Amino acid sequence: MNEITKHAPAPAPTSSAACSVPLAAPIAVLAELTHRCPLQCPYCSNPLMLEKANVELKTEDWQRVFTEAAALGVLQVHFSGGEPTLRTDLAALVKHANGLGLYTNLITSGVLLDAKKLAALVDAGLDHVQLSFQDSEAENANRIGHYKGGHEKKVAVAALIRAAGLPLTMNAVVHRQNLDHLAEIIALADKIDASRLEVAHVQYYGWALKNRAALMPTRAQLDRATAMVDAARIRLKGRLVIDYVVPDYYAKRPKKCMDGWGRHFFNVSPAGKVLPCHAAESIDGLKFDSVRERSVEWIWANSEAFNRFRGTDWMPEPCRSCDRRELDFGGCRCQAFALTGSAGNTDPACELSSNHQAMFEAALADAASGEPNYVYRRIGGA
Repeated sequence: MNEITKHAPAPAPTSSAACSVPLAAPIAVLAELTHRCPLQCPYCSNPLMLEKANVELKTEDWQRVFTEAAALGVLQVHFSGGEPTLRTDLAALVKHANGLGLYTNLITSGVLLDAKKLAALVDAGLDHVQLSFQDSEAENANRIGHYKGGHEKKVAVAALIRAAGLPLTMNAVVHRQNLDHLAEIIALADKIDASRLEVAHVQYYGWALKNRAALMPTRAQLDRATAMVDAARIRLKGRLVIDYVVPDYYAKRPKKCMDGWGRHFFNVSPAGKVLPCHAAESIDGLKFDSVRERSVEWIWANSEAFNRFRGTDWMPEPCRSCDRRELDFGGCRCQAFALTGSAGNTDPACELSSNHQAMFEAALADAASGEPNYVYRRIGGA
């Protein structure tokens, strides 16, 4: 998320559900404008059941969502997908969000951007671009994204973004099949004049969980990567900020997933479902309300799905009595569901979970498998 904001949050409604912390205003919304995408990355965070174009929210629907979100206190809108530049109304949506005082960030593969489209987005008030790269070199990058010529296009688009005066974040999702190129990935971020690099190890749900055997790094790879990031942060201090997200499977304690379920963030799917995180639809048994039937304010305060895992009252042991319960808020609910069958269980990333050892052993087995092939992200590919 971007730390730059344009206005202070407005008061949020108080939840009627039992919650151990007061309900604050959300800070950011991830607007998944479409699931359509020219790339087919095998670790995509979109659900296995991709939504088709005919169910996508219309321009006026998204504009209403942004208006309601700003009134609730949201500061930032992140335009994502799929590939958001496939939406012909993207500039209009950016202009509307900008007019509400929202900080606007485009999360894109870049392969469909050109100077004309970028100029329209700049004129509409776009504040920032996050550009994804699959590797440091073309052959493997284009294999991972399953898109011919994609890497070369991304490098060219990065130059257009900087020439337009926009700040640029380079996002590099890393895994076993590109992690040995991390030094070159960092060098590429510096070369394209990115101000920030996100080195994000794959998080295993959705498409990534389906491709786990092909993506899981070895522990030796992870340790080398961590040391490399630490050294690069020192070497490039003042020139490149590097964010680093490690894979949960080798962790001892869970990450602070979304800064807590339903605390500061929500996601709107292409069809209008409002989610506490972008992978939440992977949890069976939760009903997600839609902006087609309810207001953003009502859903944020009253939705059963949002209130189910808010705060700490829902927690089982050992989370309930843990001194970190208001630091990591129990970790990832989607991961708990994927690996234990219940979203209410302790995240297996925690060493106190009875499922932690099984998670670690799965990481070792997948890393040792040597599986080279992916199931690519595509409609019907699951």
